[in-house]
Amino acid sequence: MEFPSSSSCSSVVSELEGTLLKDPDPFSYFMLVAFEASGLIRFALLLLLWPVIRLLDVLGFGDVGLKLMVFVSTVGVPLSEIKSVARAVLPKFYMDDIDVEAWKVFSLHHDRRVVVTKMPRVMVERFAKEHLRADEVIGSELWVNRFGFASGFIKGDSSSISRRVSKLFVDEKPTLGLGRVASVGSSFLSLCKDQMHPPFIIAQNNHQHHQLLRPLPVIFHDGRLVNRPTPSTALLIILWIPLGILLAAIRITMGLILPMWAIPHVSRLFGGKIIVKGKPPLPPVSGSHGGVLFVCTHRTLMDPVVLSTVLRRQIPAVTYSISKLSEILSPIPTVRLTRIRHVDAEKIKRQLSKGDLVACPEGTTCREPFLLRFSALFAELTDQIVPVAMNYRVGFFHATTARGWKGLDPIFFFMNPRPVYEVTFLNQLPVEATCSSGKSPHDVANYVQRILAATLGFECTNFTRKDKYRVLAGNDGTVSYTSFVDQFKKVVSTIKPFFH
Repeated sequence: MEFPSSSSCSSVVSELEGTLLKDPDPFSYFMLVAFEASGLIRFALLLLLWPVIRLLDVLGFGDVGLKLMVFVSTVGVPLSEIKSVARAVLPKFYMDDIDVEAWKVFSLHHDRRVVVTKMPRVMVERFAKEHLRADEVIGSELWVNRFGFASGFIKGDSSSISRRVSKLFVDEKPTLGLGRVASVGSSFLSLCKDQMHPPFIIAQNNHQHHQLLRPLPVIFHDGRLVNRPTPSTALLIILWIPLGILLAAIRITMGLILPMWAIPHVSRLFGGKIIVKGKPPLPPVSGSHGGVLFVCTHRTLMDPVVLSTVLRRQIPAVTYSISKLSEILSPIPTVRLTRIRHVDAEKIKRQLSKGDLVACPEGTTCREPFLLRFSALFAELTDQIVPVAMNYRVGFFHATTARGWKGLDPIFFFMNPRPVYEVTFLNQLPVEATCSSGKSPHDVANYVQRILAATLGFECTNFTRKDKYRVLAGNDGTVSYTSFVDQFKKVVSTIKPFFH
């Protein structure tokens, strides 16, 4: 259906499932809430109920099936945890499922944009307002007890959606309604002056407008699952987890007991793969003055380990806030920094005087094809800088987290069937590109960021570690050292996805 000019349009009400999102079935998003907010048992239980939910939908009782999904995925879960998942996990999967043409029609209306969803509003509101530029989100409301836990029940029913839409537009009807003809809650379409149904076609004279306006990208996201857990994908994940844990134990053990030169050969036997591009520098000559600083993009905690594996020698890595478990499991030396500039500078200088060193100036990992702002400290301390572009691919589980316990990061990485790392060595910076030629440390850091981004096909940003943690965890990422009991409680709460 073709949409004409946008000049007379002012307001739009759009269905989310099956319209702004390609998939009309919200089941996988409830599976994400079940896994990330509660654990593997709730995740498996909801999957077991999928045939029942599907049957109810076929028999015309889709509203009952929806309430069953809400109940199983949220009952007994703190509302704060549901909000955390909605903030840090769901936006990435929503964005991957966006119908771009539908969003273009939606974005043409400047006065008021309203999103209608079958899911609880708390699951959708942040994404719709921040990334789709919606003004209002209408969805079901969760019943929450006075202790802040979800009861699993929702307020009202699908018919209340139309009433709430009409209350938003008291004096006039919405200009346009977007939605499927046969869908739960689609009666709101009758309130609109015009209606459109998928598929959508944008008029030619509106193309220029959309070259400027795009959905805001999801740069930071959290959660352990790489793929949206549709029923088939979720079943595959559940069946793989026991094998993945065993495989991770074998891989980590091999990495700890084998010499560096043997690890690349053995890793292939267990499904791992390392792709090396560029020419690695030679080891430092005995008696030479200082070592080389390898400046790497930061994708996972495995970056320095993989680099040492490729170079076939142990190279110490500077770290900020990795867990004690990660330090214990690390096959290379680590140098813990304090984030106190002059103290860290002395530590790095002292280590460089002994030999080569690895640093990741972003200060934290980023999963998407973006590079965070580089700290300029490394440029002040040495002129022997070798940029290294690191990237990786995994199939089931992400190897980074902001909300969970970082000690499990390497374990989740090695639980993947075929983890792949790509290491690209760039040439050592010429003297004229370093501070020795009079360039400022910030200019050097920005230059290194740009050439690494160009190598990977990534985009440079000014976001920092604090920005990431404010988005994903609601804090600035500062690590406080707590008692053993508090650490133990944190471990237990983090490994719930496997045992809760």
